[in-house]
Amino acid sequence: MPRYQEGNNVYHFLVIFEKCAEHYGASAPDLPGCVAVGDTLEEVKQAMSEAIEMHIQGMIEDNEPIPSPQSTACYIEIPVPNSAA
Repeated sequence: MPRYQEGNNVYHFLVIFEKCAEHYGASAPDLPGCVAVGDTLEEVKQAMSEAIEMHIQGMIEDNEPIPSPQSTACYIEIPVPNSAA
């Protein structure tokens, strides 16, 4: 889970990873506009970690408040009839 640490504050941001046809994409719902892409899942994880750090550094430089993480995620199990599979 990507984190940003400034002094004694640690922020945990939800990151959504998606497999696309030719690459992986990532976004952080609590940081609008903060996205990354990579050829592999590991590559996009690293790129997203760097993107979050740069995004937050820019917010600090612009004297903008760092948002408190609000997003969560879970899988929801939905039964699907055998004939639909």
